[in-house]
Amino acid sequence: MTGICGWYGDAGGSAKEVIDAMQRRFAWRNPGIRTTAVGARFGIAAVGPAGTAAILESGPIHVAVQGHPMWRDRGARGQTIDAFCQAIVASWIERGDEIVAQIGGDFALALIDERNGRALLAIDRIGVRNIVYQCEGAGGTLIFGATSDVVNAHPQSRSTLAPQALYDYVYFHMVPGPETVFREHTRLLPAQCVVFENGRATARTYWALRFDEDRTGSVADFKPAFREALSAGVGAYTDHERCGAFLSGGTDSSTVSGLLGAVTGSAPQTYSIGFDAAGYDEMEYARIAARHFKADHHEYYVTPDDVVAAVPLIAAAYDQPFGNASAVPAYYCARRAVQDGVQRMLGGDGGDELFGGNDRYARQYRLALYDRLPGVARTLLSGALFGLPGAARIPLLRRGRSYVEQARQPMPARYESYNLIERLGPKNVFNVDFLAQVDCGRPMAQLKQAYDGAHAQSLINRMLALDIKFTLADNDLPKVTRTCDIAGVDVAFPLLHDAVVDFSATLPPDFKLRGTRLRYFFKEALRDFLPEATITKHKHGFGLPTGLWLRDNAHLRQMAGDALAGLRKRRIFNDTLLDDLMTRRLQEHAGYYGTLAWVLMMLEMWFQTHAAIGTQSAGASERPA
Repeated sequence: MTGICGWYGDAGGSAKEVIDAMQRRFAWRNPGIRTTAVGARFGIAAVGPAGTAAILESGPIHVAVQGHPMWRDRGARGQTIDAFCQAIVASWIERGDEIVAQIGGDFALALIDERNGRALLAIDRIGVRNIVYQCEGAGGTLIFGATSDVVNAHPQSRSTLAPQALYDYVYFHMVPGPETVFREHTRLLPAQCVVFENGRATARTYWALRFDEDRTGSVADFKPAFREALSAGVGAYTDHERCGAFLSGGTDSSTVSGLLGAVTGSAPQTYSIGFDAAGYDEMEYARIAARHFKADHHEYYVTPDDVVAAVPLIAAAYDQPFGNASAVPAYYCARRAVQDGVQRMLGGDGGDELFGGNDRYARQYRLALYDRLPGVARTLLSGALFGLPGAARIPLLRRGRSYVEQARQPMPARYESYNLIERLGPKNVFNVDFLAQVDCGRPMAQLKQAYDGAHAQSLINRMLALDIKFTLADNDLPKVTRTCDIAGVDVAFPLLHDAVVDFSATLPPDFKLRGTRLRYFFKEALRDFLPEATITKHKHGFGLPTGLWLRDNAHLRQMAGDALAGLRKRRIFNDTLLDDLMTRRLQEHAGYYGTLAWVLMMLEMWFQTHAAIGTQSAGASERPA
């Protein structure tokens, strides 16, 4: 994996040995560059592919940077990462921690200033890169790293399992920031920095996405700036590397792939994953886009045996439990690119969350229409649907009742109406004693905080703000960045370039969701660039046929069954659920319950591959790992 790490304060041992131990936690593959510096009160390291990691010592000021940082006023990288570090030092001396607002691109930054006993940690605006930190000791030692695994290599680190984080993991299929699976560890949120001084760490947000919802105009009015922003996004990451692109055949990946060819002037290297499972294989759409852009196209079909081989590797690579099954195809896609000598992969992540591309946005639009009805009409409709004897037995009326029941819920609770914990009820998923340690309302409170805190009034923009945090920063970006780390290839996201993000905030809300038409403007503005089949394609991506394979493949069933047996000993989950999940429930609805089976399997695999933690049960979670 890649990133930065270090401490400011007490090393708790030999500084050189401590920084070496922290750095070794990055060693999944040869990442290219490993640089370290140590002193009497500090240690820092940066690890990553060549050109993406550097440290600089300028007298008493020490800087570590990893990623693809850019100055926001330049629009592109414009300098080497070593030169960037030098500019950071000069800017820090002049403006202090206010400099972070001027940094664009994706980055993780640590700066230690021994002149005044201050340290600064920061990550990029969207949260592509990651920093976990904690403060320990009476005098206060700041320990930081790209992951909790790295932080735990420091002798002063403490790591106590948090039952709430385990509950939140099952709810979200990941642990949402700023929390981590350890009580003592905190994860920087997107666009957040931490200033450490006098033994205390203070976090603040240095940027927020603010939607301009009053702009008007036609597609033609906005199109030139949009196309310019897209080209800038791709061009920023195609400097001197041999680049490839993930290609699912959807709108975003096809756009990035096509622009990669346009910007470089050569056939884009594209990589796609397929599945031999009805309803899941989208390879033909990838081929359509590849032919359209004359790509040098590469394909790989993931099998259930591939999944069995990858699961332990993926579970071990994540410092937090991570249940997004698409990590498996993402890993094999990146690995295939590495075999061809690709040095950097470009992902299309972010387009859905910036321009309105998820199916649930259209569903929420339909549900929101209920609130537009006059109060009298709502009363009459509810009376007809819920007051008529036998209405529940009539299909049309039953669907109407379901619609009203969902529409009555406020946002963002309505957003989670299909969440499995909400449907089954916490007591039917978790052990009663475990539930006594958690707040079952915490996940919804987190969602509400993000939804209500959005700098927007429209439904679509508030949903986008919610998903930028929970779907993108907490889920999809860690999926791609960490699996690329395992495969040994750098990754960048052109659609999350500052120019694209800034442009998206200026679009009128109905340019993102027009009625139930998803990403209306994005598609209209690219009709002369993308294949028609891509424009009209239903969203899918690299979705793994999890439920089908857990049900039908003997090796995968055995792995999952063994994992659930291991979870039983940890006293986290309801025994009846564990008994029924791989049998009755998976047979009833493989797609729905297959997701839960996968999430629980990955949790147990995470316990097992993090041996010190795996010895603890939920009931013993008060003890340090």
